[in-house]
Amino acid sequence: MNPDDEIVYDTTPRIIRVFKSGRVERYLCTDATPASVDPATGVSSKDVLVSPETGVSARLYIPRLREGDRPEQKLPVLVYFHGGGFCLGSAFIPLFHNYLNSLVAQAHVVAVSADYRLAPEHPVPTAHDDSWTVLRWVAGHAGGVGGPAAEAWLAERADFERVFLAGESAGANIAHHMAMRAGIGGLPCGVRIRGVALIHSYFLGSDRVESAEIYPAATENLETLWRTMCPSSSGLDDPMINPVTEAAPSLAGLGCDRALVCVGGADALRDRGRAYYRRLRESGWEGEATLFEAEGKAHTFHLFETDCEEAIAQHKAVCAFLNL
Repeated sequence: MNPDDEIVYDTTPRIIRVFKSGRVERYLCTDATPASVDPATGVSSKDVLVSPETGVSARLYIPRLREGDRPEQKLPVLVYFHGGGFCLGSAFIPLFHNYLNSLVAQAHVVAVSADYRLAPEHPVPTAHDDSWTVLRWVAGHAGGVGGPAAEAWLAERADFERVFLAGESAGANIAHHMAMRAGIGGLPCGVRIRGVALIHSYFLGSDRVESAEIYPAATENLETLWRTMCPSSSGLDDPMINPVTEAAPSLAGLGCDRALVCVGGADALRDRGRAYYRRLRESGWEGEATLFEAEGKAHTFHLFETDCEEAIAQHKAVCAFLNL
């Protein structure tokens, strides 16, 4: 076999395959859907180029006016980070586009869905750096950014006293790190994050937890995935993937006032989310934390079982959180 054809990461069923040569084959989450006015919800979306230097972009969403709303009425702002193990998907694929349409309609918020560059071509922490670029760009609108850099949906409709972060799986990992960066270095124009919603967070650790045995093969795959997407990592206790390890910055520095931690009862990562919630409450952080658990449900189930009772309940919890 040609050494360049050696496979260093693969999945069953086949979703992504990474070769030693650096070649990557993706079999899922590659088809984009255009921005539009969603006929089911009335939510409008459009795409923007945030950074010409890196090509980082985002998809913006705004809900239709409700009866009694004023056109100039300010709305909470949600900056969303999609999942996919840092290596799959985009802000533009139907899976996340449909979820954001639903979330924006029910929560009645302006949303910015960040489209970061993917590993392994752009190893972690590129996804985090790109997401930080998007978050800073959003916050910059609070200072009345003028000229072609201004997005009217943000400059005219966003309430920068109510800025939230959210994401699922790898996106929840990113949302956590964005809140930590904001807590340490702040955001442009003095913008503060009101809250962060972490949905089925992609966190790991070298310690064994009960939920890791729910699907041992999935746990092993997630650990291999991390090492592949972040080859510079120190391992499973790298603070980038384990925010409660001793080497990680104290969660007391989380730069927001509220946190919602959602876990699935049948998710191999369940106990990582629970541990994060406990450590946050014990850290001396002065905010308010809430844990939501969907009993018997697996990782990111809400994206695929949108009409089940547990998905509806989780959706309501997230929407309520965005309106606190």
